[in-house]
Amino acid sequence: MAKGLTKQQKAILQFIVRFTREHGYPPTLREIQQSIGTVKSLRGVALHLDALQRKGYIERGSQARSIRIIHPDYQPNRERVAYLPLLGTIAAGTPILAEQNIEDLIPVPADMVRNVENAFLLRVKGDSMVGEHILPRDLVIIKPQQTAYNGELVAVLVGDEATIKRIFYERRYVRLESANPAYEPIRVPADEARVIGKVIGLIRDYGQMSM
Repeated sequence: MAKGLTKQQKAILQFIVRFTREHGYPPTLREIQQSIGTVKSLRGVALHLDALQRKGYIERGSQARSIRIIHPDYQPNRERVAYLPLLGTIAAGTPILAEQNIEDLIPVPADMVRNVENAFLLRVKGDSMVGEHILPRDLVIIKPQQTAYNGELVAVLVGDEATIKRIFYERRYVRLESANPAYEPIRVPADEARVIGKVIGLIRDYGQMSM
C-alpha cells in the first residue's frame, strides 16, 4: 500500500480519504494545505496531487472539489457521494444531459439527491438571486422536470441560456422574477421559455471563494 509515495504524498492521500469519508465529498486544495502543515502553498498541494494522479491513486478535474480516489486500497464509501454533471451552455432542442452540455462531474453528498433521478448542477451567474441567498458561482442542484407551479424556484431555458428564477404564468406569457430589486422581471412568450428543472439544493465552495 502507498508504495512509491513520499511522506507528504502519503499524508495528503490519507487526509483526502479521511475527509471524504467524514463529509461525503472531497476537500479543496486550501483545506488540504491548511491541514498538512508541511505544505506551505496551494501550488505545493497541486504538485503533490499531480504526483498522486500520475501514480494512479487519484483522479481530479478542474473544479475545486473534483478529487476522486481510484486506488482500490483507498476507496472511500461511495454510497455517501453522488457525482452530478455540471452543465454549461444548453442548446435548445438538445437533450439536457447530452455529452456536449456537460462541463464536469462534481461530487455532492448523496443525501442531497436521494430518490432523485438524473439530477444535475448549474453554476449561478450574476447576482440576480441574492435575495434567495443564491450567490454568483454557487452550484444549484436541479431536479429534472418540465412543469412547475406558480412561484416555484426553477431552472428555465430561454434560448440557449439557462437561468434560475421564480416562475409565474400569465396567460400566454411567463414572468421570471429575480430576487434582487436591481433587476426587472423577465416576461417572455410561454413557448420561448422551457422549464428544465426545479431547484432542490445548493453547493457553495467557501474554499474556492477565498482563493
